[in-house]
Amino acid sequence: MIDLRSDTVTRPTPAMREAMYRAEVGDDVIDVDPTLDKLQRRIAELLGKESAIFMPSGTMTNQIALRVHCKPGDEFLCDSDCHIYNYEQGAFAQLSGLVAKTIAGQQGVLGLTDVLGSVRPLNEHMVQTRLLCLENTHNRGSGKVQPQAQVEQICQWAHQSGLKTHLDGARLFNASVASGLSLKELSDPFDSVSVCLSKGLGVPLGSCLVGTKEFVAQARRARKLFGGGMRQVGIIAAAGLYALDHHIERLALDHEHAKRLASAVRPFEFLKVMGSEPETNILIFHVSQAWGTAQQYASALDENGVQAMAFSASAIRMVTHLDVSSEQIEQVCKVIERIGNNPKH
Repeated sequence: MIDLRSDTVTRPTPAMREAMYRAEVGDDVIDVDPTLDKLQRRIAELLGKESAIFMPSGTMTNQIALRVHCKPGDEFLCDSDCHIYNYEQGAFAQLSGLVAKTIAGQQGVLGLTDVLGSVRPLNEHMVQTRLLCLENTHNRGSGKVQPQAQVEQICQWAHQSGLKTHLDGARLFNASVASGLSLKELSDPFDSVSVCLSKGLGVPLGSCLVGTKEFVAQARRARKLFGGGMRQVGIIAAAGLYALDHHIERLALDHEHAKRLASAVRPFEFLKVMGSEPETNILIFHVSQAWGTAQQYASALDENGVQAMAFSASAIRMVTHLDVSSEQIEQVCKVIERIGNNPKH
């Protein structure tokens, strides 16, 4: 079975497992795990921030960023299709008492004109707008890379408007490889950035949150509150360090694989690729009602040895990753051609 449901399904490579086995560890809750300390310092340096903190998931790093930047009753601005709003159970409301103001973007991209006028005036009847959140790459936007000029412009507006800025950079490594911009350049406009190691880099779990030393100190307190403190976590950190050394540049191959899949989908009249073509490792395409539902299409793929995600009633998502070879991508293309326009495939 060729699994294209997500880039989170990868398993550690033998070399990564060896690095994990040999990791020097300590108790990160009591004081310091030396291998994790090395990872956190390296992530902070790569993203150009003062400090970093490791957590079990990107949901936790995002939610703790929101909690530190805001207080109960505050509002943050975000794209209506973003992960923070759609796929984190409204944790900002449940855990921190925050309100989200969603703004419709174009394939996950917000421009300055989209956000102008969105900051509420100081008025005792209203919530206070405190934070702007963006996502790069954009999951529901088919792995769209945020245009850097627009990011810089909108973050400058946010800061001038008295807002903090947070980036959900779950796939920021993909954005860096695709755009040619460094992780630091992509992170510079933001006060805090969350970056996942468990997606394109193939680490078993974990994300880092970066910002100032003061911000990270507050985030550490919130991590304890949320139950995210872990003990001998150097075993996982060693996988992260290995991935930083060996799994970044190869992301370009995943991006080429997504483009190859799009080329197989495009000829069929009942299938429509989102956007012109994938920019990174996510392909989303829509299935016409004349063919059937997305779930029916996903079932047809499954019957032919390919796992993909029915992303909505009409959309299929495929995500390429390091556990899928070029030969397997060609097999998937043949399955797409076999299913074709025929609901009975």
